[in-house]
Order: sequence, then C-alpha cells, then structure tokens
Amino acid sequence: MILIADSGATKTDWCFGTTLCHSQIIQTEGINPFHQATDNINQILRNGLLPQLPCSSSDIQALFFYGAGCTPEKASQLTSLLTQTFPHATIEVHSDLMGAARALCQHQPGIACILGTGANSCLYDGVKIIQNTPPLGYILGDEGSGAYLGKRFLGDCIKQQLPAELLEGLLKEYQLTLSDILEKVYRQPMANRFLASLTPYIYKHKQQQKVHLFLTNCFTEFFQRNVLVYPGCHQVPIAFTGSVAWYFRQEIEEAAQALNLQTGIFIQSPIQKLKYFHLVKKAL
Repeated sequence: MILIADSGATKTDWCFGTTLCHSQIIQTEGINPFHQATDNINQILRNGLLPQLPCSSSDIQALFFYGAGCTPEKASQLTSLLTQTFPHATIEVHSDLMGAARALCQHQPGIACILGTGANSCLYDGVKIIQNTPPLGYILGDEGSGAYLGKRFLGDCIKQQLPAELLEGLLKEYQLTLSDILEKVYRQPMANRFLASLTPYIYKHKQQQKVHLFLTNCFTEFFQRNVLVYPGCHQVPIAFTGSVAWYFRQEIEEAAQALNLQTGIFIQSPIQKLKYFHLVKKAL
C-alpha cells in the first residue's frame, strides 16, 4: 500500500492505494511542521488519519508527503514523526512546491504555479526544481494569491478606484465596518486568511468590466514579478494549481496571452495528479 499526502494550511489530502484503479482520497486537518507542535501532528495522524485507512499502519510500504512548511530542517523532523506512525514505510517529505511541480508537469519540463491563499512558482526540469522566485508572503509579494487579491481589492474599493457599490456590498455581505477591516488586517492574527476569504465576493463580481480589469492586472503582476524571470519561460507550459487558479482561470489565461506566455493544465488540487506520478495504472 502506498500513501501520498498533499498538505496545506487548513487540510491534508491523502491518497492511498496500490494502483490507480484501486486508490481512494481522504482528508484530515492540515499538517504544517513549521507552525504545528509535534503533539498536534501526532494527534492528527493517529486520530484523524489512521481510523480512515483500510489497513494497518504497518502495511504502508511507501509514503510521499508534500506540504507547506516542509523546509529541509522541518522535513527531517516530520520524517521522524511519520516513521513512528508508519514503521515499515519508505518515507519522503518534500515541499508543497515540489508536489505541485510533479502533479502539474509529471516528468516533463515546465513552470509550476500555486495560487491559493498564498502564491508560489518554480521552474522544473522534469526531475527537480531548478529555480524558484521567492514568494515573500502577502505583505511583500504573493502576487496573484487570494490574500493579495483581497488586499488589493479592499484598498482599491476604499480608495475609490472601484465602483462605490462594490465596497457597500462587501461591507454588508461580510458584516464589516472599515474599523473592523483595519482591526482584522493589522491587529488580529491570520490577516492573510481574512484577506483571502474575500475572493468569493470578487469572483461573484468578476464579470463587471472594472473588476475584470482589476483581476487581469493582478495576474499580469504575478507573471511579471514571478514567471518572466525564469529563463525560457516562453518555451515551456505554465501550469496552475490552487483555488484561485481554478476559479480565475479565464483571467489568468488572458493575462498570460497578453505576455505571449503559454498556459498548461489547471487543477484544483495537486493530489488529483500526484497519484498519476506515484501509482501504476494496474497491478503487474
């Protein structure tokens, strides 16, 4: 039995199986070794994951974990934790960006992009990541992410760069005042999640001409500041995963076309394609 994990801030998608035909996807809470204590991760594994598996933990022969916060140091710590839970498994822990690259590009060269709450990208040669533009987070970077879209949209609404009714509608729908917004952005934790939570509202109004222009400008910035720096970026497909990429595909493709960039596939979650990277089609 092989176990594959793709973990973000809020949830982890797990795929277990022996072949593509005999595989299943389940979910647990998100696992991020950069932010979570050992006890918390162990609790998720033992109380969230193991009861959902159709086999004993000792039957897992290989485990491939891709996740946010899996820096080299934290990856080593997480490997030790996973080894305690799955003692007979060969375990590999990689960044969520490597997971995206393998899911989107498989064994071919390309540029892999994650656009969700945050943003990231890399140039992939079919085996390894050879270049990565630092995303820098939602304050200094993360262009094209949900947090970035929310930040820019709020600013443009409040500073009257977008129609007044958009701000009025947002304040009403989210039951917010301007004071509430400042409190959530500058004083409360997880401001990036609050800002990203505004993207459904942006999506609902994306057919408005000024909102459409706002979106294409944001995604143009993503390409200019993250993708155009990669050598040969006009010669390889640029593929996307993440909720923002999934729901704003049209605007992303429009921005790419204006820069003579070639887009590849769009997938909502890497786990959908990671199983094709790791599992064989049928038993030998």
